Amino acid sequence: MTTTAVAPGTTPRPPMPIPDIERSRHGPSTIRHGLTLAWRGVVKTIHSPEALIDVTLQPVIFLLLFVYVFGGAIAGNTTEYLQFALPGVLVQTVVFASAGTGVGLAEDLHTGIFDRFRSLPISRSAPLVGAIMADLVRYLTSGVIMLVLGTILGFRMHTNPLNVIAAMGLVMVFAFALCWVFTALAMLVRQPRSVQGIGAMIMLPLTFGSNVFVPSDSMPGWLQAFVNVNPVSKVADAVRGLLTGGPVAAAATTALIAAAVVVAVFAPIAVTLYRKRA
Repeated sequence: MTTTAVAPGTTPRPPMPIPDIERSRHGPSTIRHGLTLAWRGVVKTIHSPEALIDVTLQPVIFLLLFVYVFGGAIAGNTTEYLQFALPGVLVQTVVFASAGTGVGLAEDLHTGIFDRFRSLPISRSAPLVGAIMADLVRYLTSGVIMLVLGTILGFRMHTNPLNVIAAMGLVMVFAFALCWVFTALAMLVRQPRSVQGIGAMIMLPLTFGSNVFVPSDSMPGWLQAFVNVNPVSKVADAVRGLLTGGPVAAAATTALIAAAVVVAVFAPIAVTLYRKRA
């Protein structure tokens, strides 16, 4: 350690204060740092449009296949089935795409970019929050594309614009909750591709074991019991009500409670695992 010489008769200057990094890890700083890193993720997406394929092309393919291949057999005609299926596909898209958040984080951990983040005086959780918020922009883009495509195909919204915005907001809240599940998973696996494989065991029962594509009353009784408590079914019911009319309050309340519980459980787990991995 070196010292600076002081001339006789002068008062030495006090040392420069060291920034309180720990203090910056809490409160509004976490949100500010997270937004900065989220913008980094959005810029990466802008410069790599292929990153939107999983949330644009994939749901379009699902919608076209289910409506025009299975719609006639399920609902009798494709127009009627489109009214039922499109809100469900909006929910299914974020369930499938939320695994991409975990894959992206696992890849960043594997390549070492998070080592640079840890060297910065920012909140420990900011990189995780930023990655999730950047992906929410992708999901919102996907939702808008799906509604536009559905309108072209014949989907009709029988509610007002505020209800449409509320439907998209509910989908984003549910996506935010699911992203924390896959973020926690990304902190546990050794290889990024493992997130996708393990995530499939979560995504497939949640989506196909729900009323996203078919009404629950057409299923066996034992499966209906699972479908009726599946949060994906509640989100799909609420989105259908908001877009096409029908009961909303009970399904939306259950969906929001489920999302809050998921965030309360998995967000602390993800942040704790990230700090330990650091």
